[in-house]
Amino acid sequence: MATSLRALTALTVSLTLTVTGLGGPARAAAPGTPLPDLGLLRDGRTPATLTGGAALRPGAATAALTDGQYVVRLREAPVTSYTGGVDGLALTRPAAGQDLEPHSAAAERYRKHLGEAQRDVLGDLGVTARQTYTTAFNGFTAKLTGAQATALAKDPRVAAVSKAQMVKAEAASLGGTGKTAAATPTAKPGKSSGVVVGVIDTGIWPESASFAATMPAPKGWHGTCQVGEGFPASACNGKIVGARYFADGWLAMAGSLPDGEVLSARDMQGHGTHTASTAAGLPVKHAMVLGRDLGPISGVAPDAQIAVYKALWGGSGTDADIIAAIDAAVADGVDVINYSIGNAMGDYQANSPIGNAFLNAYLAGVFVSASAGNDGWSGMISNAEPWVTTVGAAVERANEATVRLGDGTKIVGTSMDVLPSRQRTPIVFADRAGSVEDGAQFCLGGSLDAAKIKGKIVACDFDSATGAVEEVKAKGGVGVVLFQTNGNARLNVIYDFPTVYLWSTEQAGQIFNYLWAHRDDGTAALVTGGDGSSLAGLPSVAGLSSYGPDQVHTGLQKPDLVADGVDVVAAVSPMAGGRLFDAYSGTSMAAPHVAGMAALLRVRHPGWSPGAVASALRTTAGDTKATTSPLQQGSGLPAVAKASDPGLVVEPSADSLTAFAAAAAPDGKELNLPSIALREYDGLHPVRLVRKFTNVSGRTETYRAGVDGLSGMDVAISPRTFTVRPGATAAVTITLARGSATWDRYSTGSLVLRGDKHRVRLTVAARPWGFTPRPYDDTGLEFGRTGGLGQGSLEPGFTGPLTGRTTGYTPVKWAGKKLSTTVSGGSFAPGGVGTQGTKIVVPPGAAGLIVQTASDDPNINLDLYLYKDGKLVERSWAFWHSNERIARFFPPPGVYTAYVHAQSTYTPEIPYQLGVTVVPQRGDRHNATINTPAQVERGGNGQVTLTPVGPQPDVEQWAYTEFRTGRTVVPGLLISDR
Repeated sequence: MATSLRALTALTVSLTLTVTGLGGPARAAAPGTPLPDLGLLRDGRTPATLTGGAALRPGAATAALTDGQYVVRLREAPVTSYTGGVDGLALTRPAAGQDLEPHSAAAERYRKHLGEAQRDVLGDLGVTARQTYTTAFNGFTAKLTGAQATALAKDPRVAAVSKAQMVKAEAASLGGTGKTAAATPTAKPGKSSGVVVGVIDTGIWPESASFAATMPAPKGWHGTCQVGEGFPASACNGKIVGARYFADGWLAMAGSLPDGEVLSARDMQGHGTHTASTAAGLPVKHAMVLGRDLGPISGVAPDAQIAVYKALWGGSGTDADIIAAIDAAVADGVDVINYSIGNAMGDYQANSPIGNAFLNAYLAGVFVSASAGNDGWSGMISNAEPWVTTVGAAVERANEATVRLGDGTKIVGTSMDVLPSRQRTPIVFADRAGSVEDGAQFCLGGSLDAAKIKGKIVACDFDSATGAVEEVKAKGGVGVVLFQTNGNARLNVIYDFPTVYLWSTEQAGQIFNYLWAHRDDGTAALVTGGDGSSLAGLPSVAGLSSYGPDQVHTGLQKPDLVADGVDVVAAVSPMAGGRLFDAYSGTSMAAPHVAGMAALLRVRHPGWSPGAVASALRTTAGDTKATTSPLQQGSGLPAVAKASDPGLVVEPSADSLTAFAAAAAPDGKELNLPSIALREYDGLHPVRLVRKFTNVSGRTETYRAGVDGLSGMDVAISPRTFTVRPGATAAVTITLARGSATWDRYSTGSLVLRGDKHRVRLTVAARPWGFTPRPYDDTGLEFGRTGGLGQGSLEPGFTGPLTGRTTGYTPVKWAGKKLSTTVSGGSFAPGGVGTQGTKIVVPPGAAGLIVQTASDDPNINLDLYLYKDGKLVERSWAFWHSNERIARFFPPPGVYTAYVHAQSTYTPEIPYQLGVTVVPQRGDRHNATINTPAQVERGGNGQVTLTPVGPQPDVEQWAYTEFRTGRTVVPGLLISDR
């Protein structure tokens, strides 16, 4: 997460003036003395992974078709979705509220028809299918040449041809072989007998106490227990009602199974066992981990039965096998599917083959809960289809631990291990305990000298968390403080050794700078507990959780919900580390909580559709701490008790979802969903939407509509008050207009319907598109807001006439600076070693603040950090140079501090230049004229050009541009003359 950010040069916007140097540089080394190079942020260092598996990022959808394995979808509907039309073949799609009959006579006749049609297509091409699908997907996978794939793509019988792709389990880790870790789930179990939760994952460990119950198969169950290596038929005891495995796609792509895998439904990774037991595991009084009792645990729906569909091998799998698993699960008769799997960096295309299979599962009455992804960035959402309930991760337990340093500093991190005492103990940074060339600073295996760490706490800037702890433990250390200079995710691993984890870059800077100042006399105490400062509150959205907006669809809100996903204790496979229970973290762990809740609701309301279940969970969900933004939390944190009696439900029709899936570029805002997302709406015109509310309570009720939040927006709801009888549906028209809301910024909030007994909430996130379409939220880099060489590109979100104005150019104020350091490759902290701070005052009315560094020395690497009110605003830290830049668009007024850090250098004295520019919004320096298009069209392109007037200084300059269309003013760009 933070690592990738480092690879970008931060572009931001700017304001004024510099004054005193705040840096507290450590004493410089003697002139000519080589500086120690720790290489903590060295180029090419492998960061700790945040996601399990080794998924590949798919290429662009428009790439030429080449030889390989392909998934081919035919145009005819599969069994789940067939509504008739073929002579002699009756419809097979179930009516609303009815269950699919996947093996009825009509279904079998239609399945035979599909098989014949598939063979015709294959025969015409002269190829053999590797796998075929008919229940939730109509198509096949096959090895094709590029020419064959191209021919199929043009065949009128074919709907889509796509290269087989890899997907991955969505569990987070800290690198190495360790698994993420721990605490007791807070979800309350409930009755869920007769419901089957299908788990598509890495398999299951059937001997676990979480599955130790003999149960009869439910009515209508059609599944089987597929025997395989280490998985006898007796493994399916009824609690595990069925098990299958799917490896054809994997073997076609990889040739063989990963090391340590077996060709059966047995879980060799732990992930599938964990998700299955979280959703529907039996109550276990004592979850024992390495002799420690972590207390009682239970799945959310402990009476539900589990059907296992192993389609991940070594933590990853192919879409070909995933589709086969979905196809089988629906044919078997599952009620709920848990899918804790996703794409690296989120979905990249609409209407993927897996998404299509899940649509047909939904139409067959199957609720799908899926993980949102662990990339921890905006826009990187996996499983973003509207028929899937996409779940982000929440933190529901703190597990805080504190590192108390000898100078009185307290750093609050996390730990799941037993910490020895409050007694102060010598602490040493690992670079003092071995050879830096051998990676001692990272506590690599074999790098530490036992004589130098015996009886001491060791601080490790780890590559592998478990590997670092094992090295310290093996060499006689008594504790470990783990950190990474580039930051990581907040989670835990149970190490069975006194360990505290500091996850943020700020914490890394604190521990590094203390130890650099106390090379041989540092002390620390590792203490269980903290002061609450490590979290905004409980529950809160986890930093590892990918969040909205959805980059694939402009009219969908994703994630839909967040659920317990950090330090979740559940059953695992002992093959993953010798434990029967463990605590994992990730959106993988959040999704099965919602799957379990859906199972409970399916029992209590057997007539509810998957859409009604999703609506009930969403409209009754509550806010997390520190945010009400649906971009981060979706509709919020669900609660089964409230969802059981939601009053009203909002669910899309089957026809609208089918039309959405057929669209080349589906939007989604028109779908009857319990949320509204307007990622790129035209701010010049209102948007009118209709939502239909069905009364699922047993009483007639009158509702009154209101608005919470949505700052600046004009919202009209008609009718504002309505009465709806049990089983009846009321249509409400919602009109949203920009009003005074800021262009190119999100306004979030909700529409709230308050009845006599119920409260129904629809979350809203809307962003009027001025000149920068943005599949991300409003934090981070300002893509598209800057231009250079006196020019800038406009991407208008509206159509109309255009005139422009500019403030004229404001010159950069460069100041010569010099900082001192005693280390190369250290870790940044405000006021720390090799760091210098400069105050910048930004007055009200500033359109931009640009802060930048420059150096003529190619052998040094400077990093730039911008703080305000003690909090990081932005950073620019490219590995390869010192010319950093941060630009902030319309920065809030106040005092900022620009910190420059000497990340890599060979001299103790580092001269550099610091440039600051504050561009006033209302300024007019009369030194440049502006040329703009006379007319722009939504989605088109335009160019704005600034022409200097009169003599110009020999220094870089910045100008703000602003535009008017009719009576409306739209903020433009910051443009430099160089």
